[in-house]
Amino acid sequence: MRFHTRKWVKPEDLNANQTLFGGRVLAWIDEEAALYSIIQLENKRVVTKYISEINFMSTAEQGDIVEIGIEVVKFGQSSLTLNCEVRNKMTRETIVTVDNIIMVNLDENGKPVPHGKTKIEFVKDRLEEED
Repeated sequence: MRFHTRKWVKPEDLNANQTLFGGRVLAWIDEEAALYSIIQLENKRVVTKYISEINFMSTAEQGDIVEIGIEVVKFGQSSLTLNCEVRNKMTRETIVTVDNIIMVNLDENGKPVPHGKTKIEFVKDRLEEED
């Protein structure tokens, strides 16, 4: 799994228990899944269709740095299925896991459209192909 994004847990990210608010980390996960899918599918029109069971395993506190990892599980015809792990950057302790996040590729009318992708592509490789 590749960890692409880091977040610094700030006071506004905390719940009443003074630990990382679950809703905040879920928003981070959804945003990361969208960004990852947009880059992979080369389309800005990508939406979240489904998020499976969310497993909160530990927490984070103010000042902690967490990182979000995304991995492709499957390329569908118009979708991309991902899994995700959020962990403490310093201790590597897992905070949250999500087994399946399904992102759907849309056309300009908001309808699902095939994306034609079958494997992970890296932007650096795309740039080399253009040269």
